Amino acid sequence: MISKKRILFIANEMSPYLELTEFCEIVNRLAIKSNAEGLEVRCIMPRFGVINERRHRLHEVVRLSGINVSIDNDDLPLQIKVASLPNARLQIYFLDNEDLFKRRTIFHDENEKWHADNDLRTIFYCKGALETVKKFGWPPDIIHCSGWMTGLIPVYLKTVYKKEPVFSQSKIVFTIGQTSFKEKLGNGFLKKALIHPTIKEKDLEVFKETNNVALFRGGATYADVITFGAEKIDKKLQDEFTKVRGKKTLLYNPDSDLTDYLQLFKDLANK
Repeated sequence: MISKKRILFIANEMSPYLELTEFCEIVNRLAIKSNAEGLEVRCIMPRFGVINERRHRLHEVVRLSGINVSIDNDDLPLQIKVASLPNARLQIYFLDNEDLFKRRTIFHDENEKWHADNDLRTIFYCKGALETVKKFGWPPDIIHCSGWMTGLIPVYLKTVYKKEPVFSQSKIVFTIGQTSFKEKLGNGFLKKALIHPTIKEKDLEVFKETNNVALFRGGATYADVITFGAEKIDKKLQDEFTKVRGKKTLLYNPDSDLTDYLQLFKDLANK
């Protein structure tokens, strides 16, 4: 019996839980379509405080409790919650932490001020997502990352988690989306992002600007396949990653029924 190929979606946002850019709807449709086409699907996203737990029927996954995410000499407890995607038999896992995600704002406060700890929140989410998959014991054939908050995941997979058996066969798809913030994650971001001795400062050089474009550039640099998730993206990124030697790219197509994505996933999974 041939086992199903597995695809893991790690995203900033996903409809109907959080809708910040148009790509949130595409993530939803991709997960449902992948499931319908016979892939085994799981999804991970942050549990921002604006996501209503009662309305979306989130509940804690007790068997996955007890994970601490170590960043910059601090151990941060990771709480994992789960919900079923409406109208689909799909599990969506939400990563939570009392100090980082409970607030009722996302990246800016009520006065539109950038949260000073967005750097820590980003690193926590990326490392927490990969630690969650290890806890699952569920080896994904494909990991599709979308949203700037997932930008560190490809470099972590190619360095820190390179020898983890659960990721040994994983191919990484990274989607470059629209620029959605103008601030920087700050001078401490790169130091905090050195989560293990196996990742070096030179590995993070591509993230040195610590802005929205840098997070997309870093994710795309270490991914196996690059896709474009918006019509209007940073022109430098478009020019830089439209044709990269040795990497397949998928251009944005607003009229796509997502069969191009599904073919991409299947080709990758069967390599």
